[in-house]
Amino acid sequence: MSRSPSAPARAAGPVQLVLLLVGSCMPVLGAVLLSPVLPRMEEEFAAVGGAEVLVPVVLTLPALFIAIGAPFAGVIADRFDRKRLLVWAMLAYSVCGTAPLYLDSLYAILASRALVGVCEAAIMTCCTTLIADYWSGPRRVRYLGVQTLVTTVSATLFFALGGALGAGGWRTVFWLYLVAAVVAVPMARFLWQPVRPEHEADEPVSAGRLAVPVLVTIVGGLVFYTLIVQLSYVLDDAGVTDSAAIGGITALMSLATAIGAGLFAKATRLGLRPLLAGEFAVAGAGLVLVGTAGSVPVVVAGAVLTGFGTGLLLPTLLTWAVDGLSFAQRGRGTGVWTSALFLGEFLSPLVVGGLAAASAGLGGALGIVGGASIVLALVVAVLLKRGSGQHAAAFGRAAA
Repeated sequence: MSRSPSAPARAAGPVQLVLLLVGSCMPVLGAVLLSPVLPRMEEEFAAVGGAEVLVPVVLTLPALFIAIGAPFAGVIADRFDRKRLLVWAMLAYSVCGTAPLYLDSLYAILASRALVGVCEAAIMTCCTTLIADYWSGPRRVRYLGVQTLVTTVSATLFFALGGALGAGGWRTVFWLYLVAAVVAVPMARFLWQPVRPEHEADEPVSAGRLAVPVLVTIVGGLVFYTLIVQLSYVLDDAGVTDSAAIGGITALMSLATAIGAGLFAKATRLGLRPLLAGEFAVAGAGLVLVGTAGSVPVVVAGAVLTGFGTGLLLPTLLTWAVDGLSFAQRGRGTGVWTSALFLGEFLSPLVVGGLAAASAGLGGALGIVGGASIVLALVVAVLLKRGSGQHAAAFGRAAA
């Protein structure tokens, strides 16, 4: 697509924001929609060797392929066209997402889920990059926080939808992937490829610029996803076996995450170093509470604390990583950040499972993850104070 240097700048508004926020929810759809129907899928494929392991992978496999594919999606977004990549990815997402409606092989379904992850990598990278392209300064910061808020709320909605649709059979939930094709139509009409500023060269993203934010984001993704996966097991061990009660407590944690994300724009006034350190400390303290709790009320309190901390954490990590990038670098930088986040999410159940096997069960594993998060809060505080002033400065300019 050609870019005319003299073309007037177009002003993005509510329509563009809504479309990009809806697009950002697609990876969440893939992550939580299938959770309620996994037992039925396992019954369906009980004759397949290793089905008890392979069926849960249907849920987690897209996250791995988001981690693998997002950097490549970022390169394509920077070198070609963010809007076109997004629209085509949304259409492909619908095709791959609905494939299990007619696939009878578990291995074929797994292959389709890998392709869903590739599509999600492009969708998440392009949506986040276009938000950063269309808006700047305080509005960019606010809308990145809103992105986390909306995706968090949608996770609760999609979980409920998955349970309701699953009553009609495990395949029924896959019809919901058609929504991406519907949304792709107004995206093609109302979104546009931004014009690269004339003074910007097509320069590579500095590895040093992103190294620290990316490494911290991997741990942030791991912390964020820990209770999303493990809370129901903790509650079951605590004697809460009613699915409605578990769903209500999970929704309460999601609400706390949404509140944290909603407060992000105002919280940026604190500055990057205290905000990031505080977020890891709060989330870690919540995990320690959950891991060591002797009663359900303490588990709930810890879950709410963790949810609030991670709700603030994700937009902070994203703003830290990508806000200072130029237009020519933004897609690649966003892709690398997205890869780091979903790598952390993919690793989370593996790390917790390994720690649980090596320590005193699930509670001990959660306590270790929480303690590590608190230690990281201290490390980040020292690291940013000594060597990453440029990151803090970029964050401060965004919030100003």
